[in-house]
Amino acid sequence: MIDFSQDTVIESLETKKNLILQHPYSKQYTELVEKILNIQRLSDEEGLMLYQMHDLSFLALLADYVNFSKNHNVVYYNRNIHIEPTNFCVYSCAFCSYSRLIKQKDEGWKYTVDEILEIVKKYDNQPITEIHITGGVIPQQDLNFYIELFQKIKTHRNIHIKALTPVEIHYISKKAKLSYAETLQKLSEAGLDSMPGGGAEIFNKEIREKIAGDKCTTEQWLEIHRIWHSMGKRSNATMLYGHIETYEHRIEHMKMLRDLQDEAGGFQAFIPLKFRNKNNQMSHVPEVSIVEDMKNYAVARLYLDNFQHIKAYWAMLGRHNAQIALHFGADDLDGTIDDTTKIYSMAGSEEQHPSMTTEEIRQLILQAKRIPVERDTLYNPIQN
Repeated sequence: MIDFSQDTVIESLETKKNLILQHPYSKQYTELVEKILNIQRLSDEEGLMLYQMHDLSFLALLADYVNFSKNHNVVYYNRNIHIEPTNFCVYSCAFCSYSRLIKQKDEGWKYTVDEILEIVKKYDNQPITEIHITGGVIPQQDLNFYIELFQKIKTHRNIHIKALTPVEIHYISKKAKLSYAETLQKLSEAGLDSMPGGGAEIFNKEIREKIAGDKCTTEQWLEIHRIWHSMGKRSNATMLYGHIETYEHRIEHMKMLRDLQDEAGGFQAFIPLKFRNKNNQMSHVPEVSIVEDMKNYAVARLYLDNFQHIKAYWAMLGRHNAQIALHFGADDLDGTIDDTTKIYSMAGSEEQHPSMTTEEIRQLILQAKRIPVERDTLYNPIQN
């Protein structure tokens, strides 16, 4: 039995608060610390101040305090699979090691609706709760393709479908000559339940133009999520970090997400995605260290006050680094993922075939002195 009584929570928060106040850095950042301990919104300048701190242990204490106030010691995971319909893409992003141009037919894959359904059927006897579908953008996989796909999956099995980033929504809307709202409504009626957070990359226009200039704009990405949230639906948000952006660009990105969350309230989780430099046009850009990774998780937890969950996506970060992130504000490890995912393995991630059993995930969480809780996509706990 997990004890989340008010007295226990208050006692734990007081212990964490005292550790912060006893830290040597606490006196140097009195006003900032006071705001964090009182769970008050930080300014952009204060967000930058956090990025510029050199003491990682202090950032960990601050992020852990805020995370505990929101989620106690719980770390969530789910039983999911990822399916990538294709790695062919009409876009060519500088950071991407995954996509192939349509003319590179010998280096990619393109599944039909029935082939994807066969992948889904392989899990018929397994208690997965989510199918995550996203990939490249090609003319053949248009609105009708996804309507048929979602309908067939739902007919076969009543399972949550999380699919299609704004990059894909923008393309298929344009091809179908429909508004974003019309496209999202049709997809929802076909069985789309929620949206992932991909395609955000970095919102700063100058940097976005350099690394992903031909895909949907910042404004379009935000507008698609805004419409989706207005329909009462949920989605996630991401940020690609550790390439040519600055701390200022990261804060600018998170500010736009925080503002949209204030307005619509439909984001469930924020997922920092680390730039990996293998086999892409930006291989000359060195990857940032794990110190920078952890700093980024901590700042995200402290700055994004209206996001309940921060996800350490282990398939990208590596399972043990994701475990460390649980002490820097993260409260979610994603899921079992056993799938076709190649987005990060092709870019140099340690996880060449991302797959973990629920027991492996639970052990990672327990080793981090946290409480594992299986969830569905909408963060409802699942009783085993």
